[in-house]
Amino acid sequence: ILGFSWENCDGAGQPAVLKSLALSPDPITIPGDLKASAAGSTTVAFTSPLAVNLTLEKEVAGFWVKVPCMDNIGSCDYADACLLLDTAIPPGQDCPEPLHTYGIPCHCPFKAGDYTLPETDFYLPNVDLPYWLTNGNYRIKGVLGINGKELGCLKVTLSLHSN
Repeated sequence: ILGFSWENCDGAGQPAVLKSLALSPDPITIPGDLKASAAGSTTVAFTSPLAVNLTLEKEVAGFWVKVPCMDNIGSCDYADACLLLDTAIPPGQDCPEPLHTYGIPCHCPFKAGDYTLPETDFYLPNVDLPYWLTNGNYRIKGVLGINGKELGCLKVTLSLHSN
């Protein structure tokens, strides 16, 4: 694979666009340290219900194979990502670092505007996933929408390596 890459699916013509995204090392190691930075903007607010449709593909013997949705991991359609965020981080609780420091919200509604995450170090813990799912080359397509209207679309290609 050519390594990490990303693109807005439909150029910059949608309300929500990513302007920059950087991840290193390449391949991403699990467990291990990850450096990440990102910047994006939206001209519309993200409100509930915020649909997210993810398509996850893994390279197998030179072919891209769709990973099915199992236990909310894989190629899944989430009817309302706002509810998922509320489950992960209860409303009223501060957003986790580094989101809190940089004023990046972790609950809906997300106001229209620009959002930036400067280069930040993360630790990726060991994940209890099958070996075949934690090693290899992946393509991910994510589509954001509200009430059937597409707000943004992102394609990411990356490689994962776990010990």
